[in-house]
Amino acid sequence: MNVRHDQSQSPLAIIGAGGSLPFAVADAVKATGRPFVLFAIEGVTDAARATSYPHRWVAVGQGGKLIKAMRAEGCRDIVFIGTLVRPPVWKMRLGLNTLLMLPSIIAAFRGGDDHVLKSVSRIAERYGFRVVAAHEVAPSILMPEGHLTKRQASAADLDDIALGMDVLRAIGRFDVGQAAVVADRHVLAVEGAEGTDAMLERIAQLRQRGRVHAPLGRGVLVKTPRPEQDRRFDLPGIGPKTVAAAKAAGLGGIAVIAGETVVAEPEALRAAAEEAGLFVTGLPAKH
Repeated sequence: MNVRHDQSQSPLAIIGAGGSLPFAVADAVKATGRPFVLFAIEGVTDAARATSYPHRWVAVGQGGKLIKAMRAEGCRDIVFIGTLVRPPVWKMRLGLNTLLMLPSIIAAFRGGDDHVLKSVSRIAERYGFRVVAAHEVAPSILMPEGHLTKRQASAADLDDIALGMDVLRAIGRFDVGQAAVVADRHVLAVEGAEGTDAMLERIAQLRQRGRVHAPLGRGVLVKTPRPEQDRRFDLPGIGPKTVAAAKAAGLGGIAVIAGETVVAEPEALRAAAEEAGLFVTGLPAKH
């Protein structure tokens, strides 16, 4: 069903999962003056923070309820943002209307994250909604080019960053991994289903066990979108929590792609990085 709407005047539906990124997007959209509703996911979205915004609660699997609620709020544009561990279909609380979508949902779950999100967007579009990128409605959330910190990447750091980018480009075509850790041209870890924070925790544990030989303050967390990734979904994100995890892992800095990375709480991130002695840099998109 193709329906034309004046999207700029209708409230934006922010379907927010875990982490701080949904709230960073909500704050940025609020600053533009556009109305929005945060559709918070039960058991996933931070409940204490969600109540500070216009919001409604939905459970994973309640697609029919979500569609009905978005229509009731007058929403036409949808943004998906935040972290969500994909549950098995048989553990989802499927509403009656959602059961009608079950064949499409099962097909969507047979693939990586980008495949799932593209499939979900096609389902939403069949119901007359338009899925947009978070940075399309809130461009201020994107990482700028250059260093955010006084400390800058050294020549050795730049070498590690280049290797990390090569690794992520190589595995990205399999719809897996947006992050890697490299120290002294040694690939210490690539991100799997555990996510960036858990990957960094793994590095910290490896250091404790004597499995990482690079000195403290050496090594870089590198994050980049997958080469064929739909930029409307799941852009890499960093925030103060990322800085804390990188510091705990004994790293020297964080490198991401400018204009293709979401930054949550940028001032808090900058302050945390300065205090931790880490560099944070935004690389040119063609890096």
